[in-house]
Amino acid sequence: MIARLAGVLVERNAPHVVVDCGGVGYDVVCSQYTLAALPSDGERVVLRVFTHATENKVALYGFGDLFDLLITVKNVGPSTAIAILGGSSPREIAEAIAREDVVGLTRIKGVGKKTAELLVVELHEKCELLVMTWTADGAIRPAASSNPARITAKRHPLLDDVALALTGMGWRSNEVDKAVADLPAELVASSDITIEALLRQALRSMPR
Repeated sequence: MIARLAGVLVERNAPHVVVDCGGVGYDVVCSQYTLAALPSDGERVVLRVFTHATENKVALYGFGDLFDLLITVKNVGPSTAIAILGGSSPREIAEAIAREDVVGLTRIKGVGKKTAELLVVELHEKCELLVMTWTADGAIRPAASSNPARITAKRHPLLDDVALALTGMGWRSNEVDKAVADLPAELVASSDITIEALLRQALRSMPR
């Protein structure tokens, strides 16, 4: 199964693009938002890919984090997920799901009331977590300084986001403070750690 492509963008014919990897051209279907974020033809590109195999063909879909979640919902296949992502930015869609905005989701072309309700029921908690890990432009927010030496005994500012998320989930402040304080220092100091990873780690130590 192909999960990632790194090569040269040689052709685009929305919603398809062709990525040349070592002389082999891969046809990849992308949402309008993903297409808009791609570099110019002839430049290098890296795409995360979902391989969808049926009896008649094998299709590749280029995507971001939200695509992964959408295709877990009943009756939402890769083509439907791409169509949904073409209706708005991933952040706006994730925020609508997180706040359980069924009416807002039905304004996206191809999303009926039943699908919108399924998205909310199955994904609103996951989208709450996803949105917290993004910056305003939809990039993954780093949760630590690139220089570990700058981490001091004072709580890292982004750990406040973890504490806020836990509080919003219903845990008491003393439980939250303990969970955040117990996060391993080496984990917090990692240059590639994200808020999502820190939050998942903190959740493991919360009372059940």
